[in-house]
Amino acid sequence: MRKLTYFIGATIDGYIAAPDGDFDFFMPHVTEDYLPHLIAEYAETLPTPGRAALGIPDAPNTRFDTVLMGRSTYAPGLAAGLTSPYAHLRQIVLSRSLTASPDQAVEVTNEDPLPLVRKLKQEDGLGIWLCGGADLAGQLLPEIDELIVKQYPIVAGSGIPLFRADFSPRAFKLTDSHVFEGGNLVLTYAKTSD
Repeated sequence: MRKLTYFIGATIDGYIAAPDGDFDFFMPHVTEDYLPHLIAEYAETLPTPGRAALGIPDAPNTRFDTVLMGRSTYAPGLAAGLTSPYAHLRQIVLSRSLTASPDQAVEVTNEDPLPLVRKLKQEDGLGIWLCGGADLAGQLLPEIDELIVKQYPIVAGSGIPLFRADFSPRAFKLTDSHVFEGGNLVLTYAKTSD
């Protein structure tokens, strides 16, 4: 069975973006020792234009072949004219407000996320990457098998949290960690049995 992984950048205090959705404040903290790790381990999570700029446009997908995004996660690229940000993956945008896809390579759906993910998990293929955002992650929390947090050495104070959901504690076990010179961490957690 395929696995759903929430792979996301966050501040020390657990925010994935500023209150207005901006996440550019993370960029100065992508250090020389950190970027090669992301390229080597998570190349498919880099946007297609970024992969081309880094000289790895045809890097094989080794972890994921599908990406799920909420409308707010998809919006910044769309506003910049990037209608297919992850052309090397199957792209699914879950939205109640976007009714048609601006690109034939992007599936837009207003389906209930839980049954959709359960169906996707039954299909053959690599893992499913939950790219964001907080509302979608909150809805999909029962189906998240793995959580990979790229923690940046920043305290934001407020913003968009990792999850936006009702109080419902769920246990995860730390299975891997990497510490980088600039203070960045990559923390991998696996869901424990409920």
